[in-house]
Amino acid sequence: MTISQSQLGVRLRQARESTGMTQDEVGRELGISRSAVTLIESGTRAVSSLELDRLAFLYGRDIRDFFAAEFGSENALSGLFRRNRDIADDPKSTSALRRCMAVGRELTNLERLIGIDRDPASAVRYNLSAPRSKFDAIRQGTAIAEQERRRLGIGNAPVVDVTELLEKHGVRTALVDLPEDISGLTVFDVEAGALVVTNRDDHLLRRNFSFAHEYAHVLLDWDSTGRISRGSERTDSIEVRANAFAANLLMPEDGVHEVLRALGKGTQGRLLAETPVDDDRAVGIEARGIPAVSKIQMHDVVLLAHHFGVSRQVVLYRLRNVKLVSDRELQELLSEEQAGHGRQLEQLLDLPEPDHARERNRFRHRFLSLALEAYRRGAISRGKLEELFATILEKKREEVDLANYIANEPPTPVEIPS
Repeated sequence: MTISQSQLGVRLRQARESTGMTQDEVGRELGISRSAVTLIESGTRAVSSLELDRLAFLYGRDIRDFFAAEFGSENALSGLFRRNRDIADDPKSTSALRRCMAVGRELTNLERLIGIDRDPASAVRYNLSAPRSKFDAIRQGTAIAEQERRRLGIGNAPVVDVTELLEKHGVRTALVDLPEDISGLTVFDVEAGALVVTNRDDHLLRRNFSFAHEYAHVLLDWDSTGRISRGSERTDSIEVRANAFAANLLMPEDGVHEVLRALGKGTQGRLLAETPVDDDRAVGIEARGIPAVSKIQMHDVVLLAHHFGVSRQVVLYRLRNVKLVSDRELQELLSEEQAGHGRQLEQLLDLPEPDHARERNRFRHRFLSLALEAYRRGAISRGKLEELFATILEKKREEVDLANYIANEPPTPVEIPS
């Protein structure tokens, strides 16, 4: 569709206003005056391709959005900014969110270019009302996790790879450097579906929990533009529900009992209780339970963590929440963990460490492989390939040299199946 310079200016103004940015802020980002931004938005001054590319990044858009037949002033990024004004006012956080949106768009485009189609309408969704209380949030999260395990046919077995489950749902996953307070986020796009991002700086086991947490948002909060998971909002009922889902998905209570019985720790009963994050900031919800027959020791915690692929902190709080250890026993075990006994036992039992580097870079490898395949098929130019490598490797364009890895002659275009 061909639109006039004036129409383009109106769309740029609408996109700016939806993110809450001022003309002064946009001008500083582009290195131009406020009056120049005013002229662009009024259609009096033409916008260069470089400026338009930067504006698309600032507003969390694909450049093609500005030239589409229909243009919506609201998008996922503006929705996130609107609900999280403190984040919108923090330059580091806004930069991270914009990078998430940009990476998600590039990933979607690459997949489409090489014929990988994801149908958002085919995603599994649950229709639940908002939790009325924290206990209700825990009940909902636990029930949906159990239902998902039944639907997937995995019983009480460990979930080896949460990202694989998300990908099977048609959800794109990514690792991006995020501020410390943000463990992950989920963004919903009408055409592309859901994008789940976790903090690349977090440890592998923490990221695995975060992916499971975001999985809950994909299943339960799909009617929003997205969610940001922040440590400072861990008591929010929606976040409590997602944490309950994650803990029950990763460590089903019946599965915990099975493992403990195999370790000679006979247990009784089955309980519904609170499920927190994997640190000492847990939300306290009391529930009565049946005590374990035999006291759980630190080596049991180490083996449970290895079996379910979670951190020892997650195991400790999970055991407390299903009433297999008391509050006093939890504090004793936490003291042992803080003293390094868990790590020592892990080494004594010769348990392999998770391959943190491999898992951390898996997304990079997949993204760059898709980029190389798109170039091989003639779907993107060499310049675009270099741009994508620079984006994902967090380098400047001129620092990316692919001369030794790809041919100088342009690839032959390949027809992509519709």
